Amino acid sequence: MSLSNRTLIVTGGAKGIGRACARRAAAQGARIVIGDIDEEAGRRTLADIEHAGGAAVFGACNVGERLDVHNLLALALDSYGRVDALINSASVLAPASFLETDEATLDAALGVNLKGAFFASQAVARQMIHQHDEAIRAGEEDEGHYAIVNISALDAILSVPELVPLAVSKGGLNQLTKAMSVALAPHGIRVNAVGPGTVRATPDSNGREVQASALSRTPLGRIAEPEEIAAIALFLISDEASYVTGQCVYADGGRLALNFVMPTPS
Repeated sequence: MSLSNRTLIVTGGAKGIGRACARRAAAQGARIVIGDIDEEAGRRTLADIEHAGGAAVFGACNVGERLDVHNLLALALDSYGRVDALINSASVLAPASFLETDEATLDAALGVNLKGAFFASQAVARQMIHQHDEAIRAGEEDEGHYAIVNISALDAILSVPELVPLAVSKGGLNQLTKAMSVALAPHGIRVNAVGPGTVRATPDSNGREVQASALSRTPLGRIAEPEEIAAIALFLISDEASYVTGQCVYADGGRLALNFVMPTPS
């Protein structure tokens, strides 16, 4: 699978799943635009990609701010002249139960997990359509292989008591994925999502108690690595998934198929 000569924007690309997506895509020939609020981590990821011989740039970006998203897209165009794919990986956990969720916590989850994905996708989709139209006007064949992938979560369809804002925002992200896929299909833009279970190096994977709880609900008996989720995201933006749109692929170690509790190591 090659992503050679394609420009990919990865929001939340400094750490975790986003970082794995950026590094893996760069290794497959993509030109990477990393967007993240964590500038230090973002520049570390940038250095890793460049050290491995890849092409990348970094831009500080809070996806919940439309101006930041505009500036990230401008960075992509200034650096590489076009955009071919977007992975919306920026996310916040915003832990809180239903009765204890305050407005600020709810706004944080919706602002990044849902509104941020909306802003980034809308801006990038408009650019993709512009690229296509410009190619047609110039009498050229548009070689764009346009795709958007949202990093959702198993919490979009399941939930735990202390992660209500996450569940609400990721549920909205799943529906946004479907709505976008229908709206953008006439323009040749595919939109899909990946719904991970518990992933190492994400906030919800820390701590022995949290891991034991996750393993008790996971038939494969282990926590996912970020690279495993990245592999699915990159498949969805590749030509190998050229007839796939409007879907959410759940990478959960078998959790959705489980109807009992798994034994865990003591």
